[in-house]
Amino acid sequence: MNPRLSLAAALTALAALAALTGCSGGTGDGARATAGEAGAPEVTVTPRDGSGGVRPDSPVTVTAGGGTLTDVRVRASGAVVAGAFAADRASWRSRGGLKPGAAYEVIATATGRDGRATTLTSRFRTLKPAGTFRITDVTPGVPGETVGVGAPIIVTFDRAVTDRAAVERALEVTAEKPAEGAWRWTGPTRVVYRTRKYWPAHQKVRFTARLTGVAAARGVYGTADVSRTLTIGARQISTVDTRRHVMTVRRDGRVVKELRISAGSGGKFDPARGEDIYLTASGVHLVMDKRRTEKMTSEWEGVDPRSGKGYDVTVNWAVRINATGEYVHQATPEGMSTLGRGNHSHGCVRASAEGARWFYGFARRGDVVDVVGTARRLPWNNGWSYWQMPWREWRKGSALNK
Repeated sequence: MNPRLSLAAALTALAALAALTGCSGGTGDGARATAGEAGAPEVTVTPRDGSGGVRPDSPVTVTAGGGTLTDVRVRASGAVVAGAFAADRASWRSRGGLKPGAAYEVIATATGRDGRATTLTSRFRTLKPAGTFRITDVTPGVPGETVGVGAPIIVTFDRAVTDRAAVERALEVTAEKPAEGAWRWTGPTRVVYRTRKYWPAHQKVRFTARLTGVAAARGVYGTADVSRTLTIGARQISTVDTRRHVMTVRRDGRVVKELRISAGSGGKFDPARGEDIYLTASGVHLVMDKRRTEKMTSEWEGVDPRSGKGYDVTVNWAVRINATGEYVHQATPEGMSTLGRGNHSHGCVRASAEGARWFYGFARRGDVVDVVGTARRLPWNNGWSYWQMPWREWRKGSALNK
């Protein structure tokens, strides 16, 4: 036998064997690995199997070639990722974001027309973020609380939000009685929702923040979703007429009480503010809080109560209506004679002991207290006085302009 011909034949045989074994092995990128019969549907998952450093705001997608998806489960530490199938069930896509720094497992099953099934298991890990952010407060948000028709939804974050559009897209408000509304950013860590007109009364409103995986700033991601349910009560609107010295209280359009009152007397002009701080501010106030007793002092205006020119008193049945010290409360003994006759307070709305106590029990956070008749205007950013801003201007504070 010719030794050269023998070696060539051997090399040809080895090449043929290598070609055969090459055709039968390997799973490519791993995301297409299957555990079904030959000819069964091919299942593909994105992100790829074994991927690391996946962005939390990336979607998870699953597709079936040559079949339909019958089951898709995506989990991390027991938490399930929600998603939806396409109409033809040839694909599935996750809803919302992923937790940063987490390991995910995807188990998907597809079935072909002939009943053959493919099940795939794929794993990936999301990136470790430079930082995280979360909601620290939702106001109003006391469980079981009923609020008024003027109530805003105030959301506060634990760090500055620079990608406001991304965060705002993750915020949702749904109501049993829908009303047009919009978000407005009032600072780097706060966004406020207000309706165009007052909420329709007697309903529930649901606020949901799907912040998991949302990027609030470069490298900063949300780690948890938040939801709250608000109960909107009766339409309670009180009109304080500082010229007639009467507060008219309406519930669902019907007058339920008229109280003789005394409002701010004026006479204390503050050059720094450019306004008379002893005048009750005209405009739409909202009930913010209430206390059985409240200490009132002239220290807020820079006057020492011990100087003989200031005051330091404790009042009863105090219902706060802005952030700079305006309340509806019981008049002091010396102020009782002015009720219904003149304005003699330092800016608050005073009522009789009986009237103040009644209003204290009646009022809810978010109720409207509309003051009319004075030359001083209430700023839109004084407490919850958001209704002072025209709707067109309010909308401009949205990162999405909608």
